[in-house]
Amino acid sequence: MSIFRNTVWFIKGMKEYTQGGYTAAAKHFNQDDFNVKCDGRSYMITGANSGIGKDAAMEIAKRGGTVHLVCRNPEYGETAKNEIIEQSGNSNVHLHILDMSLPRDVHAFTRKFSDEQEKLDVLVNNAGCMVNTRELTKDELEKNFATNTLGTHIITKGLLDLLKKSSDPRVIIVSSGGMLVQKLNVSDLQFEKMSPFDGTMAYAQNKRQQIVMAERYAADEPTIQFATMHPGWADTPAVRNSMPDFHAKMKDKLRTVGQGADTITWLAIVDRSKLASSGDFYQDRTSVSKHLPLAWTKSSKEDEDILMNALDEMYKKFV
Repeated sequence: MSIFRNTVWFIKGMKEYTQGGYTAAAKHFNQDDFNVKCDGRSYMITGANSGIGKDAAMEIAKRGGTVHLVCRNPEYGETAKNEIIEQSGNSNVHLHILDMSLPRDVHAFTRKFSDEQEKLDVLVNNAGCMVNTRELTKDELEKNFATNTLGTHIITKGLLDLLKKSSDPRVIIVSSGGMLVQKLNVSDLQFEKMSPFDGTMAYAQNKRQQIVMAERYAADEPTIQFATMHPGWADTPAVRNSMPDFHAKMKDKLRTVGQGADTITWLAIVDRSKLASSGDFYQDRTSVSKHLPLAWTKSSKEDEDILMNALDEMYKKFV
């Protein structure tokens, strides 16, 4: 069955997730959606030193937004900040160094940032990793889960009060179409039972978790617009480093970084009236199904409760 599931996903991706899929979708875009001034609004983007996170930061900075780059690597982060300032002509670009796999550090960062800032208008949870061996952090957490799922939960929860000070608060989670091959599995959040360990499937499971998380956040926080999105298959450093065989096979069909980042920027700046229901999943500026063509991936409320309760317990533990 797993071979069949992956085959369906791959076929779907070949049609929609490549550069050709973006080109086809873009024919229906309203380019006026990007004629937006972002002056007076603040945007935080995690994992913004390269790839689609950096591109989204650049586009927002060009429109006058105050941009907070949250990066793990100080050298790469500083380089990205300087490039964005130089190319955008916007000096309101700020760098924060943070490892999203370290929950105590993430929590400390949200407290400090909230104390120092008047508001936050948009949080883009873009930082992620795909570690292809089972590695544990210093907190004894599996690294993919710690970064992609728990880190996202802690930074989002920690910034909710600051976001609520905005007149139009939004949270965007960069998920992946890879989650279509996964049903929520709450019996093995740390992938202790996965044998052999498969980093691609661990990542896909994390991305399914993010879909559930966004739905729950949307239900609990009705004043904030939540969205998840799939950037398609873009030619980014993360793809080249984490999936070298896939990159080698697909490199001529991969989207550009800008094409991958397009929907992130759109979700962050478009007039809110053009967005679908809070908690929806987007692909190429359109709200799409979170389960088709694999309806078996729908999870029960009980399993979703288990996930969110587990995350909240970890939140309490590490704060």
